[in-house]
Amino acid sequence: MPTTLATLLQDAPLGLSLKVPGRSEALTEPLAWAHASDLADPTPWLVEGGLLLTDGVQFRDDASAQAATAYVDRLTTRGVLALGFAEGIVHPQIPSTVVDACARVEMPLLRVPRGTPFMQIIRHVSDAIARDERSRLEASLDAQRAVARAALRPDGLRAILAELEVRLGTWVALFDASGERVEIATRLNVPADASSIVEEAARRLLAKGRPGTIRLDDEGLTATLETIGRRAPLRGVLAVGSAGDLDSAGADLVSSVIALAGIALEQSRTLETARRRLRAGILELLRAGAFQVAESTASALWGSLPQGPVVVTMVAPEGTDTTLTEQLETFADRHQGRVFFAERDGALVLVAAQGDERLALPFLERAGLRAGMSGPISWTELDRGLDEARRAWASASASRPVARFPELARRGMLSYLEEAGGEAVARRLLAPLLGDPADAQLIEAAGVWLENLGQWDPAARALGIHRQTLRSRVAVAGRRLGLDLERVDDRTELWTALTLTRMTPADRV
Repeated sequence: MPTTLATLLQDAPLGLSLKVPGRSEALTEPLAWAHASDLADPTPWLVEGGLLLTDGVQFRDDASAQAATAYVDRLTTRGVLALGFAEGIVHPQIPSTVVDACARVEMPLLRVPRGTPFMQIIRHVSDAIARDERSRLEASLDAQRAVARAALRPDGLRAILAELEVRLGTWVALFDASGERVEIATRLNVPADASSIVEEAARRLLAKGRPGTIRLDDEGLTATLETIGRRAPLRGVLAVGSAGDLDSAGADLVSSVIALAGIALEQSRTLETARRRLRAGILELLRAGAFQVAESTASALWGSLPQGPVVVTMVAPEGTDTTLTEQLETFADRHQGRVFFAERDGALVLVAAQGDERLALPFLERAGLRAGMSGPISWTELDRGLDEARRAWASASASRPVARFPELARRGMLSYLEEAGGEAVARRLLAPLLGDPADAQLIEAAGVWLENLGQWDPAARALGIHRQTLRSRVAVAGRRLGLDLERVDDRTELWTALTLTRMTPADRV
């Protein structure tokens, strides 16, 4: 451990004593150095935190209070911790003016007896500093070796983080690429009142998409967060709590852990690509009905597949988002046996046991993704579930980012068509009759006729026109629109277009 003024005073062969006690805490502060100088102003060559020794030659001609005060003030401003004054060399005793000047600013003043060489004091301090540095180096090397050994274990990443906690004596927390906390069996936990702050800081770091560090120092919480991974996509964040700044050994250890974690995760990139392809293959096996083969393969790699009935969720990120798939890998691993995912035709498909589909909602919300969910299905109905999820996804919007197919079905086909942008298609169909206000009577005639189930007499009476006039207008409307209104399909298409554009007679009432 470093030497202090207190340990110097306890060293009997040195024979030092306190002439001015000074600040009590100064006695236990580590000494950064000890040096001798008789210059009137040695401060240009000094740094803070040390013990300055002098014979007092600078006071031989002028030991006035003014000179002593100016000298001590210069030392205080420079951050010198204490002054040691030799008696019996130049001055029989320490000048009273120096004593008073040290007492005024509470700087400890040590009496150095004539028989104690300055070099003995300097050697005492330098040897203690060397021992302390050697001890810290050995501890650092020991910690580095322990972390390296931990990295060789099957659960290498978790093992090195647990070792880091033991070596630093503080809590550590790991967050995956999605910003979710990774549970690690360690002795110390993140303080409960700080957990949300640390999680939010980790997500802010990941959101930047590039390597970085955040230092938290607020309301009693002190922690350092650093990203894992030296290039995009980032692999996670390591958070280390502390009562203050880490020393150099602690900082080196954290850097080593982050480097080892980054290497381990980067090396797994190829394996993860293979795993994604396997997932896609298993999904195709499930679609083909080879459930037993798919189940046994998935169980060997990730655990059991979700038990039916299941709900299919579809997400279609723009482009190839490797970060998202890596986050989903971690998410699915955390919920083994409850969630399975795979990539298919540029989309990400999540299959969860009924009721467990809600597990993905916070994840999707953080990722800012639109999603579509099927209704409950059995594994044998997987194709239907995929189709329902795709259709639901198509109707999702910024105001409703997660759409559920059962809700669309309950609202009816017209509602589904409307939400899917059917009105724009309907207006394109009706465009030949929308340019001229005079054509409004054609639209009205066709709408009333369809509302009366294609019966001419009731429709003509409702319009107050002759049935032949009605036949003529409906025929013209059909020709202008390119529809054969003798066919049920074309009648249905026209009625749907009029309904979506609010042009049916019922809408005009």
